[in-house]
Amino acid sequence: METLKLILGIAVIVAVIYLGIEVVPPYYSNYEFQDTISREAMDSTYKPISEDDIRAQIIADAKQYDIPITEPNVKVVRSGGMGTGSVSIDVKYDIHIGVPIYPFDLHFNPSSTNKGFY
Repeated sequence: METLKLILGIAVIVAVIYLGIEVVPPYYSNYEFQDTISREAMDSTYKPISEDDIRAQIIADAKQYDIPITEPNVKVVRSGGMGTGSVSIDVKYDIHIGVPIYPFDLHFNPSSTNKGFY
């Protein structure tokens, strides 16, 4: 009985470590990507840059973090003029976690809005 408890305990610890190795990197990438989106929204508020250029930059940044997004996944809204308007960026994407017993998807929705001074 003691051997069975030991084997089960080790199996649970190994399963938790394996699940952590699979799940933590997508969350960390999303955290860094959220920071990039916030910085891009702030910078784009004060630059004469179009919505399409902002979208292209967000997609390029996502590739840097191995985040699979396409153009329809990125919503950019720019209102007002440079420095006086606002920029809103909203991204939706899913990451598939293929663990052997129960594969699942993680759903992420990083976004940021920045308003100008005036």
